[in-house]
This record gives sequence, C-alpha cells and structure tokens, in this order.
Amino acid sequence: MSKRKKEAEFLEDVVIVDAGSEGMSVAKPEGRVIFVPFGVPDDVVDLEVRKKRRNCFEGKILKIKRSSDKRIEPRCQHFGLCGGCKWQQMDYKWQLHFKQKQVKDNLDRIGKVSYPDIRPILGCEKQYYYRNKLEYAFSNRKWFTDGAPAGTHSEDDFNGLGFHLPSLFDRIIDIDQCHLQADPSNAIRLFVRKFAFDHKLSFFDVRNHQGLMRNLVIRCNAKGEFMVILVISEENETVRFSLVPALEAAFPQISSLLLIINNKLNDVISDLPFECLKGVPYLIETMASPREGFDDLVFRVGPVSFFQTNVFQAERLYRTAFELADVHGDELMYDLYTGTGTIAQYFSRFVRHVVGIEYVEEAIADAKVNAELNGIHNASFHAGDMAKVFTEDFIAEHGRPDLVVTDPPRAGMAEKVVERLLAIKARKIVYVSCNPATQARDLQLLDTAYDIKAVQPVDMFPHTQHVENVVLLKLKENFD
Repeated sequence: MSKRKKEAEFLEDVVIVDAGSEGMSVAKPEGRVIFVPFGVPDDVVDLEVRKKRRNCFEGKILKIKRSSDKRIEPRCQHFGLCGGCKWQQMDYKWQLHFKQKQVKDNLDRIGKVSYPDIRPILGCEKQYYYRNKLEYAFSNRKWFTDGAPAGTHSEDDFNGLGFHLPSLFDRIIDIDQCHLQADPSNAIRLFVRKFAFDHKLSFFDVRNHQGLMRNLVIRCNAKGEFMVILVISEENETVRFSLVPALEAAFPQISSLLLIINNKLNDVISDLPFECLKGVPYLIETMASPREGFDDLVFRVGPVSFFQTNVFQAERLYRTAFELADVHGDELMYDLYTGTGTIAQYFSRFVRHVVGIEYVEEAIADAKVNAELNGIHNASFHAGDMAKVFTEDFIAEHGRPDLVVTDPPRAGMAEKVVERLLAIKARKIVYVSCNPATQARDLQLLDTAYDIKAVQPVDMFPHTQHVENVVLLKLKENFD
C-alpha cells in the first residue's frame, strides 16, 4: 500500500529572510525553518508547506504579496523548471552578498576556526554566456509546460532535446534558448533537434534503453571555436552522411566534430572510443601568465577533458591562488587533485618543481600533453587514489613540499589526506574549494597546525548558489 500524501499547510504573509543551500531561500515563521525554492530575501509570500523530514519543511510560493527590492525579472524563459540557474530572479549584487555570507556561515558554524576579515568576493564580469561546455540529452519523454490535456499530443510532440528535470532522470525540458553559452551554441542545438525531427530519427528512451539520438555535447573556447560531440546508440548512415555534413556547412565555427556510439545503460562517455569527423579532436584554450613578460599558457581540451567551465573567471581564481601563495622560485610544490594540471602549470614557471597527483588517469595523460605544449619540464604528474598515493613513502621519494595547493572535489579532502598534510608540515597551504562547507570541515582538522591568513571568495557561476573559496594557511610557529 502506498504512503499517504502528506497534508499541506497554508501560510500567509511569510517573510523570506535568507538565501540558503542548494539554491533555496529560507523563511522562519514562528521559529520553524522552511526552505523555499525561487524566493528572494525580503519577499512577502503565501506558502504551501509540507514536512519533508524530521524538523525540515519545504514551501512552495503560491503568491508573492510584496516583491523584495532584491528581486529582478529572470532572463530565461525556462526559469523555474530548469535547475541550472536557481538565483536568476535575484539581482547579481545580492547574489554576491549571499555567496560571501555562505562562506562566512560555513567558517563560523562548521569550521569554528579563527580567520581574518574575508576579502570582498570577486564577481564575474560575464554574468551570462560564460560556460564553455554544455551537455544536452535527447528524450522521448519531454516535460510539457503548455497545460494541454493528456492524449492531445502527437507521438513526435514527446521528443525533446535539453536538460534533465531536477530529480527526474527520465524527463527533460526541451530547451529553446539557454543563456549560458555563447552563440552559435543555441543555433547548433536547434539545428540538430530540427534535423532529428525532419528525418524521423528516434529520440532516446532512458527507461527502455531504446532510440538512436542520445546526447549532444557542445564545447567552445575563448576564440569562438566550437567542438560538437554527437552521441548515438548505434551506427547510422543518416547521422554520418547527412547530419554531419549539414552541420559543417551551416556552422563554420565548428572546428571539431566528433561521433561517439554509446549502447551502454548509462550516459558516461569517458570510457568510449570517439571518431573525429572534422578537424582535430580537441580545442586549444589559453590563459594569461600570472606574471608579465611570460607567454600565455595553452591547454589542449579534448572531448572528455576536465577544464574549468568558466575560463574567464578561472584565470582570476588561479591568479588569486598564485598571489596568496607568494612564491619566490625555490619552492617544491605539490598540487593535490591536479586534474589536467592547470594549476600546476600555472605555478610551474615560478617554483623549483611541481608534483601533481590526480586519481583520473585520463586527466594525468592530458596534464602531461599540456606540459609538453607549454615547454614545462619541472612538473611531474602521478595518477592514483589520493589517499593511497599521497603517502609517507611518496613524500620520501619526491621530497617534503614547501607549498601545497589543493583543489579537491565537492566532497573535500579525505581524512587520510588531511592527516598526511598535518604530518609533512608544509610551510604554506593554498586550499581552493568549490564547496565552502567541506572546506570548513577540513580547515577545522588543519587548525591544530595551521593559521588561516587569508580568505578570498570567487564567483565562478553567476545565477547559481555555488561559490569558490580560496584560503591561505600558514604553519604555526611552534610546528615549524
């Protein structure tokens, strides 16, 4: 027997008081904490409230009685369904305010450590069209937004190309325009969708694992060159001999066009072979050196390479880490969670040697290629699980670092990695984080041996709740 749907409670004239985690806003009527999607602090709203878990409530805005002066009109027509830009209804200067507050709250509540005044957050000059990679899914289970009654749509109407609906793996929002990637990204997606419709190419059914068209990945670089990756479930002549030439003719900006056949039960393509049908299987991205008088760094970005999706702001992020590190040229540096070695190479010209560690072998292969492209010979890269590679024996072989830069995934550093850092006692640690909560947890563990000397938030993703944070730690005098 199915569980009964929990009864809703209706509240009037509720004030939104804060911006919370996961893009939610927060209301606290009569001391209860209610998480509310798409609210803005100082809105006065009527809510439908349901209890989700013990002492946790979620509200749905039924009516905005008085709009906050922080509220603006969202630019995107898909706002409210697409889960990608949950803060688009909030003025950008207030987005930055609440991101900075998020960093402070995590340091206070989770870290419980001493720290200097947090530096003003570095906002993003490009608040739209800043992403260099978007991944779309084909689906025969499009989410309808027109309110038409069941049974009134044709079979073709159920096909769509867009983003997965939040929490619904089998439903997608058919995207007409996305404001995250520069032109002609939207035109490429619409062209491929129309071609699939016109030629009766089947859209993927994720429940039954049937259908030809699976995914479309669009990457670009700062020069305006595009990589298009078509992912289909089986070999198809119409795609190969009609769609591909049509794309080439319509979009000269496409400098790399790849085909991947994925007949697996998941959408992961990093383990699959790809066929390059036009150009070369990579884009070249550049990044200015942190010091004048040195050539720009170049990075070869392949179809599955990890590279910062906001390259414009990534340069400011890395420059921040570099300036806080204050290197003098004689340092042995470790770059933990090095990925494709971007940070390692950014520092390499200005330190004695860099040792990069990363668990993804393909990323390490990219790091070595990029080091060769940049003529960097004082960096070595090692693949393996961080907790297993970063050991006492590894330190004995490669040397005790003077400087550690760590940029872990959202889960933060493994406890064994933190313990190793405490054991080796590098003079300085620069901790770059995409999750201030797990960063604060790790900072609490490091507090026994390190003092926080600087905290610098950086906004990489406007209109989202996400914020990067860079922290400089120095070894306490009695531990040196």
